[in-house]
Amino acid sequence: MAAQQATGAVPAATRLPTDQLCFDRRNPRLFLDGELDEPDLVERLWREFAVDELALSIASNGYFEHEPIFVAREDGRLVVVEGNRRLAAVRLLVDGTLRAKVGASDLPTITAARREELATLPAIECARQSIWHYVGFKHVNGPQPWQSYAKAQYVAWVHNELGEELDEIARRIGDRHTTVRRLYRGLMVLRQAEESGRFDLDDRWKKHFSFSHLYTGLDYQNIQDLLGIDNERSFQPDPVPAKRLEELGDLCLWLYGRKSTDTRPLVQSQNPDLRRLDSAIGSEAGLIALRRGLPLDVVIDISTGDEELFKGHLQEARHRLQEARGKQLTGDAGDGDTLRVATEILELADRLVSDMEDHRRQRRVSRRRSRSAS
Repeated sequence: MAAQQATGAVPAATRLPTDQLCFDRRNPRLFLDGELDEPDLVERLWREFAVDELALSIASNGYFEHEPIFVAREDGRLVVVEGNRRLAAVRLLVDGTLRAKVGASDLPTITAARREELATLPAIECARQSIWHYVGFKHVNGPQPWQSYAKAQYVAWVHNELGEELDEIARRIGDRHTTVRRLYRGLMVLRQAEESGRFDLDDRWKKHFSFSHLYTGLDYQNIQDLLGIDNERSFQPDPVPAKRLEELGDLCLWLYGRKSTDTRPLVQSQNPDLRRLDSAIGSEAGLIALRRGLPLDVVIDISTGDEELFKGHLQEARHRLQEARGKQLTGDAGDGDTLRVATEILELADRLVSDMEDHRRQRRVSRRRSRSAS
């Protein structure tokens, strides 16, 4: 039914009184703030979503008639389901008291003619569910993208409440990179973590919520193994088995930390920390170190093992020396310092080779004694 509604003809725009238009409190971008009164809602739009640029444009040029807002009549109110930034810009231009509360003191004073023009706005009245494909393309996969958490909220609403299949959502909004499916799975996993009490979104370490850490990490094999999910059956509500919810809590702690216990997240930036976390999760020693709260650098060393670390250090040293030799003609100042460093490296390399040869001799002797004893 939703798909049929979405393909119907779009009604013509009419002008509606600006003071009768209501902000959409279900807007995914405002979800993290819960219930906001209008000044606080406008302040957030002003502070975080470049409403000042819109307001300056409208003050100079007027409201562009070819960009009507979309309005749904819900519970007797005219709710702006697409165009909340534009409504905020107009509100600030015509309401000096609101402008003072928000701190938008640098906006110009508009003329009486402009104020009269903005008393009504071009709007298309329609059911919220009838334009999901338009809003989805514009803000999930199109020219004015929301942040990833807001995108996931919208995808989940279309899938869970409107009944559209994930693949159909992706097709309608032009997603060719499985982004819709990955966003949805990430949100379902996050909700499991919250509803099971393993994670509290409001108790995360950083104010900014890097939702992409989670939905991207769920593509990694070791993280999938930790949570008991795969790419076949995980794009659904409650994808993590009940027996793996403790592991899900661990993962959220490593990704986002916990403010109440002064626990910083291990993943400070998605690249390279997320891949390093996945690598550590893939070894038993790494998991033990993670659960002990050790720093990620230490965990990586533990999970990698001394043998691989030793090989890696030697390979890196050889690579650096090759680079240094390539720069010798132009980079050696001839003051003796670089020659002294090179000599120390040579002596250190000689000692390392000698130690390695001694170690090999001891191992051969040990093996011969072991064979003789048997």
